[in-house]
Amino acid sequence: MKLARRERYLVTVASLAVFLFLAFHFAVIPFFEKMANLRSGIDSRERALRDMAGLAAQYREITENSKGREELIRRRPKGFTLFSFLEKAAGESAVKDRIKYMKPSTSQTTGPYKESMVEMQMEEITLKQLVDYLYRVEYGDKLVQIKRVSIKESRRESGYLDAVIQVVSVE
Repeated sequence: MKLARRERYLVTVASLAVFLFLAFHFAVIPFFEKMANLRSGIDSRERALRDMAGLAAQYREITENSKGREELIRRRPKGFTLFSFLEKAAGESAVKDRIKYMKPSTSQTTGPYKESMVEMQMEEITLKQLVDYLYRVEYGDKLVQIKRVSIKESRRESGYLDAVIQVVSVE
């Protein structure tokens, strides 16, 4: 088959165009898609690595805090009980005679420690007495925390408060 020079030129250009299309379609596009996938995979793994580093730092911080708390628990006097601690703090705050009831309870937590809780109700106390008592309970080195406080105005005496307090500690 004899083709004229112009036809040979058109066939060559068409063949080249088909070759470039096929090469682009089967080589270049998949290459760039693969590169984009690799980049997104690297980005996601970098995010995961940053998250893991953050979690490791959190773990170290929690471990250090735990060791500090264990030391505070060991430094407590022998025979420490939450009930007696709260009773002593009430005496120091001059609210011992205002305590209506104290209900102790314990619950087993994970590990070697148990959580001790005392719910107590105080009646007809001043705001200053309540704040002083809460300060003595919460801001000591005995690892005692106030879990819940419910305060309302006393029905019997104007200017006084009734309070129900839940206090927890680890033993």
